[in-house]
Amino acid sequence: MEPSGAETQSTANKVFTFKDEERSGAECLSVVIPEVLDAHYGMHVWPCAAVLAQYLWTRREALRGRTVLELGAGVSLPGVLAARCGAQVTLSDGKNPLCLENCRRSCEANGLTVTGPTTTGLTVTGPPLSVGLLALTWGEVSPELLLLPQLDLILGSDVFYEPQDFEDVLLTVAFLLRKNPLAQFWTSYQERSADWSIEAALRRWGLSCQLVPLEAFGADGAALAGSSLPGNHSVLLMVIGTGP
Repeated sequence: MEPSGAETQSTANKVFTFKDEERSGAECLSVVIPEVLDAHYGMHVWPCAAVLAQYLWTRREALRGRTVLELGAGVSLPGVLAARCGAQVTLSDGKNPLCLENCRRSCEANGLTVTGPTTTGLTVTGPPLSVGLLALTWGEVSPELLLLPQLDLILGSDVFYEPQDFEDVLLTVAFLLRKNPLAQFWTSYQERSADWSIEAALRRWGLSCQLVPLEAFGADGAALAGSSLPGNHSVLLMVIGTGP
């Protein structure tokens, strides 16, 4: 692989340890995320990612064998966790090579084999787990989008960051959900302004939304998985689909 700017940047590993102490024989899983220091906002873990990853952890048994696509993956905490829990995962981000390098770096830090950039589905038969890597642009019905395999689940943490991107994100999500009517879009969203809302856009695209209380999956605290996230930020967890 040719050298890239991402390979010369300084990184620091952040470890997220997810635990389930309520079951007999307490389960735990640690995920290592290399963060690029002093870099673009997509190169470190944001509060929404920790919340979505916690939601996935509490549903880890349902993830096994499921086909999952993460949109705007960045450093890919939710997608990497899903892969470690046995899902067949494809990570996607913009066409900037640095964005895709973030995904690759996180996978390799967790013992996941990376294939791609790719437009094909993956079959996970056992360790080492394989994760697909795909360049996608929100709002474009591209060949890469058309060639995706059948999906069970779409993930997105903080993809509703810039209001000017909301429609493009939902165009992509609506297209995928209509192509995969049994799938759902699980997304975490940080409230940054009372004037920013996706409710009207959801109605325009004929999508339904269910808010999941954070206390329902142990994400109502300020520190998840042994980290300092989400802190005092107001984060929502939404399940979006095509049904009523």
